[in-house]
Amino acid sequence: MEILNQLWQIIIHLLSDSGFMQLTWQNYVMVLVAFCLMVLAIKYQFEPLLLLPIAFGMCLVNLFPGIMGLPTTEMLTEAEVLARNLDPSTYTTTVYNGVTYYNCTQYGGLFYYLYQGVKLGIYPPLIFLGIGCMTDFGPLIANPKSFILGAAAQIGIFLTFIIATCIGLVFPEAGFTPEQAGSIAIIGGADGPTAIFVTTKLAPELLGPIAVAAYSYMALVPIIQPPIMRLLTTKKERSIVMGQLRPVSKLERILFPVIVVVIVSLLLPDAAPLVGMLMLGNLFKESGVVDRINKTAQNELMNIITIFLGVTVGATASGKLFLTWQTLGIVALGLFAFCLATACGVIFGKIMCKATGGKVNPLIGSAGVSAVPMAARISQKVGQEENPGNFLLMHAMGPNVAGVIGSAVAAGVLLSVLKG
Repeated sequence: MEILNQLWQIIIHLLSDSGFMQLTWQNYVMVLVAFCLMVLAIKYQFEPLLLLPIAFGMCLVNLFPGIMGLPTTEMLTEAEVLARNLDPSTYTTTVYNGVTYYNCTQYGGLFYYLYQGVKLGIYPPLIFLGIGCMTDFGPLIANPKSFILGAAAQIGIFLTFIIATCIGLVFPEAGFTPEQAGSIAIIGGADGPTAIFVTTKLAPELLGPIAVAAYSYMALVPIIQPPIMRLLTTKKERSIVMGQLRPVSKLERILFPVIVVVIVSLLLPDAAPLVGMLMLGNLFKESGVVDRINKTAQNELMNIITIFLGVTVGATASGKLFLTWQTLGIVALGLFAFCLATACGVIFGKIMCKATGGKVNPLIGSAGVSAVPMAARISQKVGQEENPGNFLLMHAMGPNVAGVIGSAVAAGVLLSVLKG
């Protein structure tokens, strides 16, 4: 009978420690959301390099809420330290009411330390380094007017920031602070690393929903953008065939990243980490003298950082923090910002079309968001639907890479204004 009682106690203990007894309904809902993101990444291949690790991190943190393994400190007496077979000489001490206590630190888990790269703003600039190594700024250099379209798309960010801030002023309890509004608005740039970089500095408490929203909208570019593009343009405008771009010399390609980083760093120091690493990577590529470093930055380093970034960002999306009305507001405003950024790019494309006498296809304006190269491919696809002989990809790459720079500059403006 005693053995059966002990066995029963063991079973009760195992059940009480199991996830079934510790998880809430929010955790199960988030696991379902994680499965949906996995389906999007695996079956439909929507940004799989990012959505898959984010979804898996989200799944892990909701099945095992303690996976982040936050470090803790216990205050133990000397007798308690010795009872645990610990060495008292390795700990600092505190004297309280005449009694000496030892500060015994329990170190954090793997995810906690990997997350420090997000928290300290290390991963996003390293991602930009890899992006710079893979980016061809030639179309932008050949057609500098593309900068206008890249900048126009960022208008959506600032308009969303104003709207979100106004909501916070009208509804203080249900709205957003200016810092949170800035973090939400940057989603409109369709640039996940930039959204994470800004959020960790302005509103780290919103990192989970903002990161998931940013990468989700990047993945959904082929679904979100085309209806807006068709709505704002005519069949005739979509059928415009643009002339061939001029060749760009190697000297121009080498000078471009140097000039950009000098100008941006002097005008907006807060944007220097992102723009600086982007241009460093591009200089690796265009100089042609550091092939090994260039390949490492765009392959091994990029892949490693993407894994760390995705999994740890996903691990911030726990059910209790994620499933709130505030999160729904972030998702809605993020979608609004992205749609508005696309619309602003197309509208400025129409303006350039009129100003040039019909030489610019307005569709390339939609590529002014930072989703490289997907947004440019969508411009090409929509243009070819109207005119099979229309090849807009290289023309759309100009605004697209300008959007990468533009989103980083917009981030620098928000940080400069809001970080205090």
